[in-house]
Amino acid sequence: MAIEPVFTKGTTENIPMLESGRLSLGLAGGEPTFEALSGVGRAPAALKIIAPMYSSAGMFIVPGTSTAHHISDLRGKPVVFGAVGSGLVVLARYVLSGIGLDMNKDFQSILVERDDLALAMLNDGRAAALWGGGIAWPAFSTLSQSASGARFIVPDEQESAAILTRYPFLKRLTVAPQTYALQTTLITSIGSWSVILARADMSNRLAYGLAKAVHEGESAMARRVASGRETKSINTWIAAPRKDDIHPGVLEYLSDAGLTAP
Repeated sequence: MAIEPVFTKGTTENIPMLESGRLSLGLAGGEPTFEALSGVGRAPAALKIIAPMYSSAGMFIVPGTSTAHHISDLRGKPVVFGAVGSGLVVLARYVLSGIGLDMNKDFQSILVERDDLALAMLNDGRAAALWGGGIAWPAFSTLSQSASGARFIVPDEQESAAILTRYPFLKRLTVAPQTYALQTTLITSIGSWSVILARADMSNRLAYGLAKAVHEGESAMARRVASGRETKSINTWIAAPRKDDIHPGVLEYLSDAGLTAP
């Protein structure tokens, strides 16, 4: 098998490129995946999940000198919500909507072309906070190591309950201590899993082989990148909104490998 990397603008471009056949495999964030597979605001996409990538617990980060400690403290302030086309932007809309806030109306919402631009805006004061997620997300890692330090802001327990009540496809996720510099406690927030998608007409044989390769490469993946610790075949069950969203060839492999749903 030959795999050719294709650089795109992210999830919101990958999904239509998969549907049109311009991509055979594509990475996608949890919320756009749910919308595409469920037919939210569109016809259901003929796509299936091949493998999980990593969980993304949505969080805001502010400089250590910031006076903000709660999401409400950021209302009316300039906030970078991520790169254009990123699934993290869609996650932000769901999380904020779940607590009665609008990303565009209640904040000075900023979208950027690249994550490094967001870092510069936070460092020079043009932005009060940055939204992001994932394990060892590079932008968070850089900011948390800055001289002034940084602090994470997530939905509190009451807000989390409200979000999950309104959007039950989202999940309560945790970020282990020491994931980021100076992070000494467990962080609990709301988010979803990013996944690898393929067209539904991919052959069962090929999907089976890909799932097998992911499973056999788990330890190597974990050594190469921090978020790779979650790229495990057993996590396919957690990442998929529904069992029917998993490719039949992958389901066959999971069964043969004894990787049953938790």
